[in-house]
Amino acid sequence: MSDFLSRMAESSRRRADEARRGAGAATLTSRARDARPALPLDLSEDGFDLIAEAKLASPADGRLVPEGSGSAAVVKLARSYETAGALAVSVLTEPDRFDGSLAHLEAAADAVDIPILRKDFLVDPIQILEARASGASGVLLIARMVSGETLTEMTDQALSLGMFVLIEVFDESDLAAASVVFARNILIGVNTRNLTTLGVDASRLKAMAPRLPENLPAVAESGIHSPDDAIQAVRLGYRLALVGTGLVTSADPGAAAGALISAGRRAAGIGTPL
Repeated sequence: MSDFLSRMAESSRRRADEARRGAGAATLTSRARDARPALPLDLSEDGFDLIAEAKLASPADGRLVPEGSGSAAVVKLARSYETAGALAVSVLTEPDRFDGSLAHLEAAADAVDIPILRKDFLVDPIQILEARASGASGVLLIARMVSGETLTEMTDQALSLGMFVLIEVFDESDLAAASVVFARNILIGVNTRNLTTLGVDASRLKAMAPRLPENLPAVAESGIHSPDDAIQAVRLGYRLALVGTGLVTSADPGAAAGALISAGRRAAGIGTPL
């Protein structure tokens, strides 16, 4: 694991321990099961879908929205993405480097009628309960952050609550580690960000594409900024893209999301030919 991921894992374990000492697993389980049912991730028939991200800050790009805008900024972004036709909204809940929180996730889930994905550096099944209790319909799990046993336990926990799961990998080693959950109903995402330098290596999408399981929808993550990037991802075989910074920093995030969706669907053979 990179130094960055190691730090994120340590911080995440502290937060999981706080959740266990605070609300506790029993209370969170009850809240998760009593929450409004998770929304299904229904892929469109158009050949390409977008998971659009509401992100306030990042280690690579610094602050992306004005300081203190919090839940209001997340809700504004989520609504603009929903209007644009995004399949789901990803909400960062990591507090230290991304200025995220579960309150942002809960606000977004209350504001839109499309699924919300909890994006964080999750390491403990209790964090799945937190996500569902806060209104998330899905979670992102990073394969290299946990053991195969824990990855399986967390995936099973999410699926038992009616949630979808996006398993994130960076290379072939991660893909092998993630194979323990390939029989389940999941998405497999390839993150092009180098977690040592925090730079993006777009060639990773091409390198990993032929190695991905054909029966699981593939998600291109990081480095998608323009319609041309979406087109390239589709041509490599990616069924979805998860896009954050490129949308949040645009003049009109909703319009930018719509442009990515349209381009991806044209590349998939739906709509106006390229």
